[in-house]
Amino acid sequence: MQMDFQLSTLDSRLSTHNSRLLMNPWRGLGGLPREVWVLSAATFINRAGTMALPFLALYLMKQMGLGAAQAGQGFVVYGLGAMVAAPLGGWLADRFGPLKVMRTSLLLSGQLMLGLPLVRDVRGFLLLIGAWALVSEGFRPASMSILADLAPPELRKAVFSLNRLAINLGMSVGPALGGFIATRSYHGLFWVDGATTLAAWGVLALLVAGRPHQHEAGNGTALLSALRDPALSYFLLAIIPVVVVFFQHEGPMPIYLVRDLKLPESFYGSLFTLNTLMIVALEVRLNLATAHWPHRRALMLGSLLYAVGFGAMALAHTRAMIVATVVVWTFGEMVLFPAMSDYVASIAPPARRGAYMGIYTFTFSVAFSFGPWLGTWMLDAWGGLVLWPWMGVLGLVSALALASIKTGSKAPPSIP
Repeated sequence: MQMDFQLSTLDSRLSTHNSRLLMNPWRGLGGLPREVWVLSAATFINRAGTMALPFLALYLMKQMGLGAAQAGQGFVVYGLGAMVAAPLGGWLADRFGPLKVMRTSLLLSGQLMLGLPLVRDVRGFLLLIGAWALVSEGFRPASMSILADLAPPELRKAVFSLNRLAINLGMSVGPALGGFIATRSYHGLFWVDGATTLAAWGVLALLVAGRPHQHEAGNGTALLSALRDPALSYFLLAIIPVVVVFFQHEGPMPIYLVRDLKLPESFYGSLFTLNTLMIVALEVRLNLATAHWPHRRALMLGSLLYAVGFGAMALAHTRAMIVATVVVWTFGEMVLFPAMSDYVASIAPPARRGAYMGIYTFTFSVAFSFGPWLGTWMLDAWGGLVLWPWMGVLGLVSALALASIKTGSKAPPSIP
């Protein structure tokens, strides 16, 4: 079926059903085109098979005989590949079309995962891990670019929320299923992950890009032009502190809960379940209800909730108090992340939207590279009473910086 999405028709439908949307926010998703749902289905299938990366360190230790420190090299290699893939994937999406990039990413990464268990040499395995990151992480900016193209501004936050819903639903299945498979065969992790990736590629093969894609002329000029955009540059600098705060749940948070507060690992795992359930139940509704908000308000509020949620960890010593902090920063996540994607889509010229999304996702790769390390270093050096208030300060810095953003402004906002 050929993509044929008419914004004027959807705008008329939105105005006709505006009162019904207020009574039932979920009804707003009925106005989304079929292609958005197919893309979300492919994302869910792909994420539901995500199990190789979460168990990568254990695979390197148990199957290849590496120590814990050496096994960590796998994540370093993957992170470096992801940093290259983000801007490259965005540029390729502008040059050849996002759907082609997404299909190629899924096809190649699926084939690589099927072959990874056959490699016994550590160096060769790590080399393929880098190649896997390079092809698989190019999917992200391309998918964000095409989702932005398919949705009018009124529904863009809802579309990004639906995409995050598919991601979180899939991630609630993949790692859990991976734990079950790992007890029987670590090689099976890669085979199942690769098979679901290829299944997601098969779903995307059903789509035909009907809307003419606007190519960006020149070699690399789109990336350079995006980097010279003062609105994008200011935005990326403004969000780095809060994105660093976001990644604290990857490194220092489990150490703080298990080692310092003597809580079981199962409690830490249950916090992810709480986070996922909240996102599944509330995020789409929340973003449909706040779709009329200016970017400044949503970005500032989301950052403030992150500041309060993680900053309050310094005072949380019981399970109930810790759960309360997670609830606070999960609301921040549900408000902030769709608003960030929507803002980038709104300031990006349509022909360079892939490049903008690529640089945006590159910022997350950079924050992931040093954010958890910074948090664990601070936790070991000064403890949670210092770490968590400082995370609150970083979230507040982003909130103050984002308060000056003006939608569509190409001039750099004044620093508060």
